[in-house]
Amino acid sequence: MMGRVNPLAGLQVVECASFVAGPTGGMTLAQLGADVIRIDPIGGGSDHLRWPVAPDGESYYWASLNKGKRSVAVDMRSDEGKELITALITAPGPERGVLVDNVVGRRWMAHDALAARRADLVHVRVQGYPDGRPAVDYTVNAEVGLPGITGTEEGGAPVNHVLPAWDLVTGLSVSTAVLAALRDRDRSGRGAFVELALSDVALAGVANLGWLSEASSRGVERPRHGNHVYGSFGVDFACSDGHRVMVVALTEGQWAALCSVTGTRQVFDALEVAMDADLTKEADRYRLRETIAAILRPWFAARDRKQVSDELDAARVLWGRYQGMTEVVDAHRRGDHAVLADITLPGEADAITARSPLRWNGRYSEAGLPPALGRDTAEVLTEVLGLSDAEIGRLVSAGVV
Repeated sequence: MMGRVNPLAGLQVVECASFVAGPTGGMTLAQLGADVIRIDPIGGGSDHLRWPVAPDGESYYWASLNKGKRSVAVDMRSDEGKELITALITAPGPERGVLVDNVVGRRWMAHDALAARRADLVHVRVQGYPDGRPAVDYTVNAEVGLPGITGTEEGGAPVNHVLPAWDLVTGLSVSTAVLAALRDRDRSGRGAFVELALSDVALAGVANLGWLSEASSRGVERPRHGNHVYGSFGVDFACSDGHRVMVVALTEGQWAALCSVTGTRQVFDALEVAMDADLTKEADRYRLRETIAAILRPWFAARDRKQVSDELDAARVLWGRYQGMTEVVDAHRRGDHAVLADITLPGEADAITARSPLRWNGRYSEAGLPPALGRDTAEVLTEVLGLSDAEIGRLVSAGVV
């Protein structure tokens, strides 16, 4: 069930950010009903045509991360352009004066310069490192040690992940920071300058999971072991038709269900006696993971994926199928994923994007329309700054917008 979900209706946010983290924060706020005004340089920023792209070269990435926003294109190097952007950021009104950016080196966009124009400005800035040095997800992920514990037991070179997970977490933290600062402003009248470094987000993530404490205590790196779940039982299995499934038993109940459906209860009872183990405990399931996997492997190898699926579902085993993204697309075409939505990009290419995963009273919100670079410039300048058609025409002629 779909509908308009606008808890942030009336709130206006200016976004001057590129790549993933900042735009994800703005998109999250836009999908909750905020009016997010994205500002780009004329012709687009460094991420405007980033891959993946449609056959005509239009960026699926840029259009999807910025859907639901209004797009303003301004010459950020001209004095008039800088003044227009500053005026949009610091425009008066209780629902305005909110900025999300990842700007480096623009003195005129420093917080103190902007706060001099609007003291109660809520300003959330995304950084690479806390000292302002640049970083991206793939560099900070390497520095917190994850590629070294990812991959097969044979080891070798570090294995980078392809998902910019820290970028996405940072983006959601941006939206949280905006809402927290607005809550404080509503009560106190104070503005806020919140800085959020990607490296801090990554460090906080691995620390909060206890991984740094473990490394400190043991004094050695955690070993690699492929698709095995660390500290419990979970691994992939091949079915008779070549498909693979991932099976996990984190709880005693999940372990019991897996033993029951595979008919291996007696085998594991004997293994417990032989190995002085209690397989109701995660630690023992992890210790004996290779033996457990070897015992279970023939059951999966004797069944195709559909039979495996039916039997595991009936037994309430925790599992998932390995799929390619084309299979996810096919499932979307069948209507299996209500969180996904079809959109048409400004250049007429078809694309798949997502609604907010938040369901309000059982409803997903609309995904939001993809922006065209600079499409909303005149509308925003008229609405927010009160510029006339003649004034906007002069700015266009001068190449400022």
